[in-house]
Amino acid sequence: MEKKIRPLYDQYGADGYYQAFSDAYENPHFPQISALLQRNLYRMETSGGVLDFSAGGGEVSKVLVEAGIQGVSGCDPYTHELYRKNTGLPCLELSFKEVIRSGLPGTYSLIISSFALHLCPEKDLFPLVWNLFQSAPLLVVLTPHKRPELAQLAGVELLWQDVVENERGKKVRIKAYGYGA
Repeated sequence: MEKKIRPLYDQYGADGYYQAFSDAYENPHFPQISALLQRNLYRMETSGGVLDFSAGGGEVSKVLVEAGIQGVSGCDPYTHELYRKNTGLPCLELSFKEVIRSGLPGTYSLIISSFALHLCPEKDLFPLVWNLFQSAPLLVVLTPHKRPELAQLAGVELLWQDVVENERGKKVRIKAYGYGA
């Protein structure tokens, strides 16, 4: 049975939800996330490391590690402890605002953001995405929405996309973006 997170977002706000429930977060769309990643891994360069941005409980990282990808780490200001517990991998504790202000430490071949960027306030989306592209040439977004539509941002290009549906017909999308590509 699918957990209902949206009503809790509405009640607490995204920040409040993760502050209250970060130790028990579990993405209800894990089967779709796994299917999309497995189906599209051949399109992603991973040799220089992968950052699972807004990593949640490490769902993306688990799929990557099971596929033999090396150099995977996470970043999440709320669920970093859960991520480390679930994956045994390192996890930065940076928020959207901290990444906007200071960028990310290090560089990666790929940053994957799963079920998070649609929560970024519209006014903060370009500076956040700009700073993500300073650390990786490829940004892959998994989302239950058409949002965010990053190709509308100056210099951001949609490189490819794919979609799967859950048992109720709800679409989950994967979109890959490059900057100035």
